Amino acid sequence: MTHADLVFTGGTVFTADPARPRADALAVTGERISALGRDATHELIGPGTQVVDLDGGLLLPGFQDAHVHAVYGGVELGECDLTGTTGVDEYLLRVREFAEAYPERAWITGSGWSMESFRGGLPTRQLLDSVAPDRPVYLLNRDHHGAWVNTRALELAGLTRDTPDPADGRIEREPDGTPSGALQEGATGLVARIVPPTTPAQRLAGLLRAQRLLHSLGVTGWQDALLGVFNGQPDPCDAYLAAAREGTLTARVNGALWWDRDRGAEQIPELIERRGRLRHGRFRADSVKIMQDGIAENFTAAMTSPYLDACGCATANSGLSFVDPPALREHVTALDALDFQVHFHALGDRAVREALDAVEAALKANGPRGNRHHLAHLQVVHPEDLPRFAPLGAIANIQPLWAAHEPQMDELTIPFLGPERAGWQYPFAGLLRAGAALGAGSDWPVSSPDPLAGIHVAVNRMEPGATDGRVFLPEQRLDLETALTAYTAGSARINGMDDTGRLRAGHLADLVVLDRDILARPPLEIAEARVTRTYVGGALVYAAP
Repeated sequence: MTHADLVFTGGTVFTADPARPRADALAVTGERISALGRDATHELIGPGTQVVDLDGGLLLPGFQDAHVHAVYGGVELGECDLTGTTGVDEYLLRVREFAEAYPERAWITGSGWSMESFRGGLPTRQLLDSVAPDRPVYLLNRDHHGAWVNTRALELAGLTRDTPDPADGRIEREPDGTPSGALQEGATGLVARIVPPTTPAQRLAGLLRAQRLLHSLGVTGWQDALLGVFNGQPDPCDAYLAAAREGTLTARVNGALWWDRDRGAEQIPELIERRGRLRHGRFRADSVKIMQDGIAENFTAAMTSPYLDACGCATANSGLSFVDPPALREHVTALDALDFQVHFHALGDRAVREALDAVEAALKANGPRGNRHHLAHLQVVHPEDLPRFAPLGAIANIQPLWAAHEPQMDELTIPFLGPERAGWQYPFAGLLRAGAALGAGSDWPVSSPDPLAGIHVAVNRMEPGATDGRVFLPEQRLDLETALTAYTAGSARINGMDDTGRLRAGHLADLVVLDRDILARPPLEIAEARVTRTYVGGALVYAAP
């Protein structure tokens, strides 16, 4: 008999496998799960077996993130960090301190400010000029769909009152037309293109920094949602290839190749070439990312009816469709025929409909090919489109952390959607009832990469630590087992990692251990759980200190 290398006992095993949802022990031999259950695992214990006492905790499949920007997130951890606060004075203090700490840097770059911190969601160049007048400053907001810049950055980019808005964005302006310091969507690229690009060494360091963080949160695999040149920054693929070749990439990663929305079908041969080249070890790039719209807070998410103004009256703006819908249907049909998965950014209800129409066109033209196209974000979904997901095989890729009352939702979104559309937001339970398959992700560094925080919101529709008792659209809550399955088996399906995501004999031993059994605790305590161990292929990649 071959003895197991690892046996986990003394706690609950959540398998995400409907054939056997729970077990009380699990054995690992080599890279794979060899047995489940106390009786089957006991006989595999030998002199070299490490027995891990769960101490009443929970063992479950490693979390997978179906929409994350790991390299960018890791790089930003080394820049001016504005997360964790909404105070304007604190933002300015951090910018000043960063400028003083790094006098050699030609640019001050960073991210993490919140639109809710500023009147109308719009910061000004003068605020940054007060703390950093001599060096250009470029700071992405927490959504990464807008940027805050100072006067020096605008000058270097050549932006004046005469500069037109790009087709895919907006320059916010002062009354005389002078750029005010806030840039939306594609307008961020007008400054980003002159920001010094990261170096290969910085990108690799960012990836490894991100991987350490994600492993500490129980994440064993992910889909990087943007591989390509974007907003003047280099393609992060080189970091993944370097890490895979040198053996430092311990996570399993599938990448989504960026669809350049300023081009058309002529880029498809390049995508084919990149898919063939970007494949080594635990890294591959089999998906294509199409960003169909923007975000609701800056009124660029594509809606089926106009946004409202502050008085509740309809405006002339219904958001932006970045790819013309007829062209989108053609491109998705062509990509599907080549067995690419398409990863849509679809946030508004019109963008969701346009993406589903494109998947439907591909299905009619090509027949079912099993490419697992998925729509990420799904903030506003028209009720008529909920039942379309299942028959089209389109997977709902949810970012649950956003489905809660917080200032950006309550002050910058709901009033401009109106009561009917506001009630269509993040319809997780509605999608599930309609038969849609669910996966989940974080969109980090847009929001926290912690799966337990996302699961907490999916189940409670309240932010962790919320004390006001307000539940955001309570009828859209998921039960805990469904939320856990979305973050494990659901995301593994999106990522094409079919021998992960469920704990079955023969599957890869990608595992996470929690310090408590959240299945037996009150739902409001989910986010209090902590990861104690993370394994990829039976190898320990994180242990809590």
